[in-house]
Amino acid sequence: MDTKRIAVGKILTTHGYRGEVKVWPWTDFPQRFRPGTKLWLRSRQSYQRVTVTNSRPHGRYLILKFAEIPDMAAAENLRNAILEVDPWEVEPLPPGRYYVFQLIDCQVFTVEGEFLGKLKDVQKTGANDVFVVITVEGKEILLPALKEVVKEIDITSKTIKVKLLPGLLD
Repeated sequence: MDTKRIAVGKILTTHGYRGEVKVWPWTDFPQRFRPGTKLWLRSRQSYQRVTVTNSRPHGRYLILKFAEIPDMAAAENLRNAILEVDPWEVEPLPPGRYYVFQLIDCQVFTVEGEFLGKLKDVQKTGANDVFVVITVEGKEILLPALKEVVKEIDITSKTIKVKLLPGLLD
């Protein structure tokens, strides 16, 4: 597989006897699972393309039916399978918002032009996200993803410019 796909949900269990499955959506866009949508299904046994034929909410979960899964016996094999999309199939975000996969491996510079390192992770915290930057020496720098710190993100050139607040590198 050449493309790194983006996980958008996980199949938890079967639902009913017609081959439907209960899905834990990992996306802020439940419309991602509308009928006609094609997804990649990665399970222990296989990696296959599936088409959503029916989708409905079920509490905080979704109930999905795939054209390729005819009955409960076939759906039973999908427990814990991950639903994925190709990067170009993600739902568009408003200007100034980015998916984590778009930010990973961006080069991080200060606004003065000093190279800090590469962004390796984005940690979710209660207040704000935190960018985890790894320096050339292997040191970890934690930068709060705040407008006062993150001044520019250029996905095309894979660069991020930040303004270091006093004490951030201590």
